[in-house]
Amino acid sequence: MLPGRATIEQEAKRFYRLLNEPGAQTDLPQVAANLSRMLLQALAAELKQKRLMIVADGVLQYLPFSALTLSDGGQPLIVDHEIVTLPSASVLAVLREEFGQRKPASKLVAVLADPVFSASDPRLAQAARIAEPANHSSTSEVQRSASESGLSGLVRLRFSRQEAEEIARLAGDKRNLKALDFSASRSLVTNANVSDYRIVHFATHGLINNQNPYLSGVVLSLVDEQGRPQNGFLRLYDIYNLKLDADLVVLSACQTALGKEIKGEGLIGLTRGFMYAGAPRVVASLWRIDDRATADIMKRFYEAMFRDGMRPAAALRAAQISMSQDKRWHSSHYWAAFTLQGEWR
Repeated sequence: MLPGRATIEQEAKRFYRLLNEPGAQTDLPQVAANLSRMLLQALAAELKQKRLMIVADGVLQYLPFSALTLSDGGQPLIVDHEIVTLPSASVLAVLREEFGQRKPASKLVAVLADPVFSASDPRLAQAARIAEPANHSSTSEVQRSASESGLSGLVRLRFSRQEAEEIARLAGDKRNLKALDFSASRSLVTNANVSDYRIVHFATHGLINNQNPYLSGVVLSLVDEQGRPQNGFLRLYDIYNLKLDADLVVLSACQTALGKEIKGEGLIGLTRGFMYAGAPRVVASLWRIDDRATADIMKRFYEAMFRDGMRPAAALRAAQISMSQDKRWHSSHYWAAFTLQGEWR
């Protein structure tokens, strides 16, 4: 029998808070074990090495079940279990009905990474570089949403470029699109240029705005090559209006698995938007993690898919196990943030 809701929520919030802190390894194992006992003890004997499909509610939607353990000091669940999350059990049936017989997209992977957020960016020619352009309406929305989302500024994510280069290298042929710098634009996405790729990968800032959910979105290049402001904010309603043939969307950005909780519906955010747009599975993150660590786990994830032929859910599990065994990234803060939502096949 589960403890009361308040008891679970208190321990779950403590677990999530510790996961957000890279150096919080002293208390984290004990808290993980306590929470695991609360949630999983009654099922422990039945789990064995089965795939786990998690349909969570309330604060549990913010947790990486991959980092829970079945015993004090035990291995994280991800070692023995492939873990997939769903907003509801019925969603899987809907995804399979809608996309199960769809013809695969003709091209492999489209990667958008390292966009230009400011006219003072050194990638602009000196003549075009100014202190900051006059406000464009979308720029104001991005700034507002970043502030409301708790992000102090849109700093350049330098390792996202390395991430994109590695994915393109691993893809290994001409059936891919690598859009960097100014090319990583909103227009590239909305004009259907990525609609015929099996995988669409965003390596940039994601904004999850719980105060104003309509201002959630993906931030792409906010200026053009001349330093002129442009609409680079792929907002949630833009995402819902996309028509994708993608088997997988990867949101290699902070907190992209989160959203506004609607009772009976789960979290309404970017992952739900991309599913509605045509992607039966989405990889997204539960908290802010190091730019370098993100690039590393994504390299391992794509190696498992492209080199070893694994399905996305299995590939993410392999990447997370590999990261957890690396001294640099042993803390679950670095490897447990990413989760696969949707179809596991």
